[in-house]
Amino acid sequence: MEPRNDGPQRSDAQRNRERILEVALAELSRAADVPLSVIAKKAGVGQGTFYRNFPNREALVLEVHRHEVQQLTGAAAELLKTLAPDQALREWMDQLARFAVAKAGLSDAMRQIVGTTDGPAQPGYALVVEAIETLLTANHEAGTIRPGVTFDDFILAIAGVWQLDTRGDWQAQAARLLDLVMDGLRAGAPGRG
Repeated sequence: MEPRNDGPQRSDAQRNRERILEVALAELSRAADVPLSVIAKKAGVGQGTFYRNFPNREALVLEVHRHEVQQLTGAAAELLKTLAPDQALREWMDQLARFAVAKAGLSDAMRQIVGTTDGPAQPGYALVVEAIETLLTANHEAGTIRPGVTFDDFILAIAGVWQLDTRGDWQAQAARLLDLVMDGLRAGAPGRG
């Protein structure tokens, strides 16, 4: 079931919704079966407000996932507006690592809703593919990454972000890993002198 969306929301209603999504991501990442009343309470909203936005657990979990995918995929085009293509790609890779960590936490909740955590079956997978393709195309056109790098090459190269141990200093480890990947992508780029 989709959450209600009867048009533009008032700013306070939008803030409530965003707060619910933020708290839900954190809480569902800790425990897939967290009571919805706990999420509502931690978000500082009443039960009526919560259920107006998310009538059931499925609607909430799918919206948290959709929201995270939307933020990740929307960032690709935004970063390309303000940064050189290779810098946009590297910054986006950091966002992808944060997404991977959040998705790992959400995986149990998503498995209960959609039955799998595999790529193509996931809601939003096509949007992630499109964002990566956009970034790779911009870099190929600018000559900032080696020629011939495909979507599949990129996915295999960054697969390590899904293996990060979130109990430790995963941010530092992700930065090192993604710097290595980016260095490899830039090696042999025609636009680098």
